[in-house]
Amino acid sequence: MHQELVIFVTAPNREEAARLAETIIVERLAACVNIIPAIESIYRWQGNITHDNEVLLLIKTTAARYSELEQRVKELHSYTTPEIIALKIERGSDAYLHWLRESVTKDA
Repeated sequence: MHQELVIFVTAPNREEAARLAETIIVERLAACVNIIPAIESIYRWQGNITHDNEVLLLIKTTAARYSELEQRVKELHSYTTPEIIALKIERGSDAYLHWLRESVTKDA
């Protein structure tokens, strides 16, 4: 059985988000990446409350590809501790989920 995931990753700007997205798609670590511009993040970092404008990536992949995707994002990301959060897709269109799985297959 396959497990499809949606991964949340924030980036400091559109350029870095696009570079991350392009790389993980080319390397078949994700089937699709949506880039959502202009989010405001408020968080605690090194003892201070921080306000930042960021870009959100919604990455669709499978559990089988998650570890490689996480490692690649860490290698490419400018943040010391990038946000990488995975959520299971509980339900979805059969055709879409089939396409997602095929899109991240290494041998395809």
